Amino acid sequence: MRVILQRVLNGNCEVEGSTTGSIRSGLVALVGFTHKDTDKDLQWMTDKIINLRIFEDKTGKMNHSLLDIEGEILSISQFTLYGECRKGRRPNFMNAAPPETAEPLYHAFNKKLSENGVNVKTGEFGKMMNISLTNNGPVTLVLDSPYSAE
Repeated sequence: MRVILQRVLNGNCEVEGSTTGSIRSGLVALVGFTHKDTDKDLQWMTDKIINLRIFEDKTGKMNHSLLDIEGEILSISQFTLYGECRKGRRPNFMNAAPPETAEPLYHAFNKKLSENGVNVKTGEFGKMMNISLTNNGPVTLVLDSPYSAE
């Protein structure tokens, strides 16, 4: 499981001209799955994201987590995170989980975030989405589950 996290002042997702998810302060999470991902990956990633201290305290140091600031998450499914571009000119997506595997994992991941007290907004799995955000910092991190590689 791979997630690109962006600390944001706001984020918005539109599908076919309609807003599917909109947040204020928090994180935009671009979420991708591979063939080997399991509930263990979801749990690790959920815990990492909600407790990662990447929000500034009063002194300007990154000492607060998403839970500390009561931030929100805009979760966007993105199979292209597993695009392999080392060879040729067209990305190879063989490492990305197929939709029938990835979609249940995506919904389970969002549920786990919600169960941990996070307000989660989403895009629509498998749809063409327009994402807008105001990156705060900028702070952008790449998180890979340690279990995906097992």
